[in-house]
Amino acid sequence: MTSNLEDQLLALRQEGEAAIASADTLERLEELRVNYLGKKGQLGALLRSMGQMSAEERPKIGAIANTVKEAIQNSLDQQRTVLESAQIQAQLESETLDVTMPGIYRPQGRIHPLNGIIDQALDIFVGMGYTVAQGSEMETDYYNFEALNTPPDHPARDMQDTFYLPDGNLLRTHTSSVQIRHMEKEEPPIRIVAPGRVYRRDDVDATHSAVFHQIELLAIDEGLSFTDLKGTVKVFLQAIFGDLPIRFRASYFPFTEPSAEVDLQWNGRWLEVMGCGMVDPNVLKSVGYDPEIYSGFAAGFGVERFAMVLHQIDDIRRLYNSDLRFLQQF
Repeated sequence: MTSNLEDQLLALRQEGEAAIASADTLERLEELRVNYLGKKGQLGALLRSMGQMSAEERPKIGAIANTVKEAIQNSLDQQRTVLESAQIQAQLESETLDVTMPGIYRPQGRIHPLNGIIDQALDIFVGMGYTVAQGSEMETDYYNFEALNTPPDHPARDMQDTFYLPDGNLLRTHTSSVQIRHMEKEEPPIRIVAPGRVYRRDDVDATHSAVFHQIELLAIDEGLSFTDLKGTVKVFLQAIFGDLPIRFRASYFPFTEPSAEVDLQWNGRWLEVMGCGMVDPNVLKSVGYDPEIYSGFAAGFGVERFAMVLHQIDDIRRLYNSDLRFLQQF
């Protein structure tokens, strides 16, 4: 029986080593380990028959069994090393980038002309000590009109045809509402610039849109005068358009007094580009400022207007159509 069991052990070794050498995956290798060396594997089944041997036969067969087990385990370890190395190499090859291959072309993005004007204007005002302020596009009648010296029966409301909402609120017609909310929270001195989208019931054509963008500035302090306003506006406009002639014409806005329109001489003709004025004392009172102590000025302009002048755009609708042929010019 000893000779028969010895032959079976040696045959198991040869069979196992051959099967392990041909294993091509780590999963297959684990199946072979369980088949040969597991608790219910072939080697264990052969060793359980040793209970029928004499005490003299067991040490010899035990030594052979240990040799077989070590041989199969060594074969498993060697094949596992080979397979793991191959797996790593395959992963490296699959993840390797060929730097000699041509790249995939992705067109470079460009700044929209409206965003370009806004960024440029904010940079100028921030450089003059102003802080950027933002506000909600949906407003109450109080902040959009009444606090800006425009009561319900004021004729100035006819100047701005408004989008009213079912709840009684409205879409802001200017960014001046940002000024009121800011002044309610802060004490002078104040210097802010407020960019944003505004809404009016305009008929859409080459020069008008129901949705457009404004930038307004506000300065409140002791002793500010119209001279300070003119100097600020002149510095800003010349930073945008260059050293061109500028003039101020008397005008009317309900929230400034006195008020003015600002014209710029562009390509030999005068263009209206801004509105401005000294903050009306009633506006200062509405936010709790004493007009006997504080004064201020405000100014605003349409971003689309600036973009159309600077880039010689003939139709405001081109700014909203997302036509790449148009946008790629900038």
